[in-house]
Amino acid sequence: MTNEGIDLKQYIRSIPDFPKEGILFRDITPLLADPAALKAATEALCSEFRGAGIEYVAAVEARGFIFGTAVAEKLQAGFIPIRKKGKLPSKTESITYDLEYGTDTLQVHIDAVTNGAKVLMVDDLLATGGTMAAACKLIESIGGQIAGITFLIELVALNGRAKLTAYNAKSIIAYD
Repeated sequence: MTNEGIDLKQYIRSIPDFPKEGILFRDITPLLADPAALKAATEALCSEFRGAGIEYVAAVEARGFIFGTAVAEKLQAGFIPIRKKGKLPSKTESITYDLEYGTDTLQVHIDAVTNGAKVLMVDDLLATGGTMAAACKLIESIGGQIAGITFLIELVALNGRAKLTAYNAKSIIAYD
């Protein structure tokens, strides 16, 4: 993907066998370290959703927060942190979802959105889609309307999009 004359893919480092053997990890830290690439990536994540009336941007910790807050600022929207269980101090809504080996639980403050507000979901990576599907259901459970989902990277072969067919999902960089 080229944005603002920058080939963003060149800033993604591939690390074989991390975090375990057989996994090819897509490392975004070189992109984060380059101001022009970071700006271009943030602009690309926003581009499809400018003028869409986005009121909030929501993202799941931790890497989702990096881009989510920047996108929220650019779209002049509020930011909603979606966290792992036990990390939020006020009354929360929770969702437990399946992982490849086990389950995980996400939480959001119950008063994070006004009823019917348009929410853009942001994350750095779409792999199997389970975390984002759960995050969308969580936002909907507290009254948010998912206006779209935007990812920096999509691992197409893992078919995560299949879990997100009810939503307008976009990705900037695709790997087969």
